[in-house]
Amino acid sequence: MSRHIKELVELSKTDKEIDSYQPQLDAADKKIAKAQKKVDDSIKRVAKIDELIVDNEQKVASYEEQLKMLSEQLSDNAKKSKNISTEKEMKALAIEEDIAKEKMSFANEEIERLQTINEKKSDELNSEKESQAELTSLLEQITIEAEKEKELINNSKVKLFTLREKSIREIDQNVLAFYEKIRTWAGNTAVVPVKKQACYGCYMKLNDKAYADTIKEEEIKTCPHCGRILYIEREATEA
Repeated sequence: MSRHIKELVELSKTDKEIDSYQPQLDAADKKIAKAQKKVDDSIKRVAKIDELIVDNEQKVASYEEQLKMLSEQLSDNAKKSKNISTEKEMKALAIEEDIAKEKMSFANEEIERLQTINEKKSDELNSEKESQAELTSLLEQITIEAEKEKELINNSKVKLFTLREKSIREIDQNVLAFYEKIRTWAGNTAVVPVKKQACYGCYMKLNDKAYADTIKEEEIKTCPHCGRILYIEREATEA
């Protein structure tokens, strides 16, 4: 294998190894994001329950104010009844009292209903807050573990980047530029082996001349079908 081809094969392997860490970093970030979403959803549920409780409390306060006004109305009507002189006025006052009592009865029923709902919602709120505390604790634990994992990965990447920098300083710059140009579209398949007389980038079979030229390894050869840089693995050559 010529020096340039060997250098490109090694550089390609380093680039593949560097990029192989990205899915691991993404997976660590996804763990954090997933745990964070659970906490965020719990926060929303707590806010929604709390909002409902406050809304019900405001309604209860409104009904209590209404009861106070109706009670005062009945008290006033009791005073008025002492001065009533006609049957017509008596009937009108009686109707007012009946309506007031119906409203009071409805208000009391609504207050009881809303307070019962709030009792249940308060229990639900406490339960959700406990769950939120557990989820927050789990998020912190997952974040710590994920950050440690990411730190180890990034440390490994730094070593590989150092190795890569050393490699590209030693490679002929024209050869490096050629490799980088192909890598812009081929990614980590810029340099691929030939197996069973086929390019392992596009999996197309090479004609006999292209295959023979690749085996010679006198200069850098590219696949006539896809343009990737080709090399022959030692085991394949021996076989």
